[in-house]
Amino acid sequence: MDIVYSHPPEDGRPGVELVDHLTDVAGRVKHVVPGDATTPEGESLRTVVETLAYVHDFGKATTFFQEYLLEDRSPNPELLRHHSPLGSFAAYFTLDARGFDTETCVAGFVSVAKHHGFLPDIADYVHTRAHRRAGVDPGERNANEQRQNAIARQIKDIDENAPEMATEVFEDATAGAADWGAFHDGFQELLGDIAATVATTGTAPGIDRDSLSSSCYGLALQCWSTLVLADKTSAAGAADDRSTYAAEQPSLERLDDHVSEIEAGVSADPDGTCSEQLNHLRSRARTSVLDACEAFAEGGGGVATLTLPTGIGKTLTGLSAAFDLRNRLGGERIIYALPFTSIIDQVVDEVEEIYDTDTTGRLLTAHHHLAETTIHDEQDAEKADQNDDVAAMLAESWRAGLTVTTFVQLFESLAGPANRQSMKLPALRDSVVVLDEPQSLPLDWWKLVPRLVEILTEQYGATVIAMTATQPRLFKNATELVDDTEVYFKATERVRYELDASTERYIAEQSGPKPYEPAAADLRTAFDDGESALAVCNTIDSARELTEHLTDTADVTDVATVYADCLDMDAGNGVDPGAIMEAVKDEGPPAVLHLSTRLRPVDRLTLIEAAKLLTEPDFPFVTVSTQLVEAGVDISFDRVYRDLAPVDGVVQAAGRCNRSFERDRGRVTVWWLDAPGNQSRTPAEAVYNRDTSLLPVAASTLASVRDDDGDGVLSEIAVARRAVEQYYERLDEEKNVGKQEYVDWVDDVRGDRLAELSLIDQRRAADVFISRTDRERDLAEQISEAAQRYDFDRLGRLLDETKPLRVSVPYYREDSETADAIGELPLLVEDEGLYHLDVRDQGAHFDPTMGFVVPDSSVEHQFL
Repeated sequence: MDIVYSHPPEDGRPGVELVDHLTDVAGRVKHVVPGDATTPEGESLRTVVETLAYVHDFGKATTFFQEYLLEDRSPNPELLRHHSPLGSFAAYFTLDARGFDTETCVAGFVSVAKHHGFLPDIADYVHTRAHRRAGVDPGERNANEQRQNAIARQIKDIDENAPEMATEVFEDATAGAADWGAFHDGFQELLGDIAATVATTGTAPGIDRDSLSSSCYGLALQCWSTLVLADKTSAAGAADDRSTYAAEQPSLERLDDHVSEIEAGVSADPDGTCSEQLNHLRSRARTSVLDACEAFAEGGGGVATLTLPTGIGKTLTGLSAAFDLRNRLGGERIIYALPFTSIIDQVVDEVEEIYDTDTTGRLLTAHHHLAETTIHDEQDAEKADQNDDVAAMLAESWRAGLTVTTFVQLFESLAGPANRQSMKLPALRDSVVVLDEPQSLPLDWWKLVPRLVEILTEQYGATVIAMTATQPRLFKNATELVDDTEVYFKATERVRYELDASTERYIAEQSGPKPYEPAAADLRTAFDDGESALAVCNTIDSARELTEHLTDTADVTDVATVYADCLDMDAGNGVDPGAIMEAVKDEGPPAVLHLSTRLRPVDRLTLIEAAKLLTEPDFPFVTVSTQLVEAGVDISFDRVYRDLAPVDGVVQAAGRCNRSFERDRGRVTVWWLDAPGNQSRTPAEAVYNRDTSLLPVAASTLASVRDDDGDGVLSEIAVARRAVEQYYERLDEEKNVGKQEYVDWVDDVRGDRLAELSLIDQRRAADVFISRTDRERDLAEQISEAAQRYDFDRLGRLLDETKPLRVSVPYYREDSETADAIGELPLLVEDEGLYHLDVRDQGAHFDPTMGFVVPDSSVEHQFL
């Protein structure tokens, strides 16, 4: 062959020759893998991946693939066109020739085989791809043996048609340690060598899972994800230089200046007012944590905890610790992970203000399913548009100095990631990872997360900080960065807890949850007292019913209705929360706000910002919400009512009460709400007693720390410290939370099973794009036009714009009322499964207060 291509000439662009592509991908590895990074056996990880890069697309050198590539068709059997299988055998051979450990060779074999796919059951995959039965007639060969025959034909084809290129590739890949001829002549023997790495000994062939060590999964992740990143960025045309993959680091000095500016504007007197004492404690805590970072870094890092009460400034303290450790340990990136998208914007906005930046540069990236995630270096808009794929690829690969993301993005990328998901993993090398509110992780993952963190610290050289007011017992040997945690909790007692009579009945194992009308009556007392109150419910239906009881029997101003009026007048720049507040005050108190995930994300965020303004003193205001406001949302109410929940949930809800000492003591009431509508189980039991019965442990723990006088009042230190510690201890000892099989899948290198896991409850759900303004209706029309014209690039960009305007609606049966209601909506993009709800045309499906609703029916049980 005159020219062997990796990528063909297309759209007026010249093709990329195969050798050039292999060399380019190998050259990119040094920009992604530090020179001191090693495998578990102490080998150079950079050299390993460079070796893989030289051969990953070697199978494209066959005439079979070239005909398919250049003519988009081939009369040859499909097996002969596949290029990755041949590359995987070349990968094992070249690594072995260079003297790498057998397990490293196995990881390289799978990394190349799956550089367009995802990690499989590695032991099974290696065995089935390499095992060959002896003495079997050609007509009785199984599918894997036929694949081996196809690879042998591919080797012969390359030797006949491109031997010079093959010689060059193997010279580069092995650094002269072996040559093309040795691979060509020894393929059959190589099959046996590879199969033997995972095979049982004896007469009966089988898989020996103990042949691979517990570090093999982490090694395979590193090799595979780095190869995928280098390959995809090469194919996309990203520049091959250090700057393409480099980060701009947010400086600790600028953060220090910002904190100093804050402290200069307020008094920090330990003997002054409550506010002055709080500022003093914030400053003391940050100084204490930074002092502890020095000793922690000298010990080599690892896993640290940062346990401080709500309102003490954990975000800035946590970022300060992360930046300090990054500097001391020589890392380049910070990954800040949170449980909910609803609180990501809060952190991002603060960082943008501090560093006068946005999320499109190399300093800061926001990465979650609602964000437009890009890194643009081009100042020219036209050139930037041409590089949209590269911009998105780099941002999703977490190449910025600080990436703010979700637990879903972080941990699902470590546990059986999809191909493109894996590209972010090289950025974790030597990083500092902050886990904000780790207690929010699903209980099923409580054994797996520490195992994944172990991979991060031991194989990626990362440092992890777990930061919360309610520290779970996830990391057994972590270093606490706060010198005397108890001091801060005692000094920041802002609330008292009260157990409602309904909760007392639950503790006594009696029936009698609290009906919604008496609960609404309790909330209305806040109106009478000119106070603000928050009621946190366990399900959407429960929040809806409580809101209806509250508004049906009181003359109130509905904040969401006021927002809807403002939205009608919006010129396209978004509604100012301050304008909502002023309009609500013009309507007159009291005011009520309902929050749940049936409202669009853009609406929820705007309403939460408005709610922060409406909680000012002496304005009667009640918010009824699901758990979406529970952790991390910086808002403060005079009173909080929490439906019965695990102790950490109760404490997190209490963190929204009297947050900055607006009064002497806020009041947090724990009640046990009745089942809404015609449902049979209370929301608390439906949510928290499903797989593991958490409520009995929570209730009895709360009872155990109450004051001796038995009046149902509990001190904040009793709940936030003693109850939290006892609750987690009992979960660990009595419930043994977390699924051990998930950990076993890591140790057994079961990429296939890990890929099935999700941090999000996997139920049937439909995505509904809700258009409320003319601009949003125009967006829907543009999407339809792009889909009809098969303009997929434009369609993708337009669909990204709809993410903050979508609601994900779960349904539990195909014949349910919810499924029927969704089916009444038009499909906007069939392949995406995206429905369109225009509130003008399908008004029965939308309520300004509640969001998406099932029209004229009793809605089935829907969890947050």
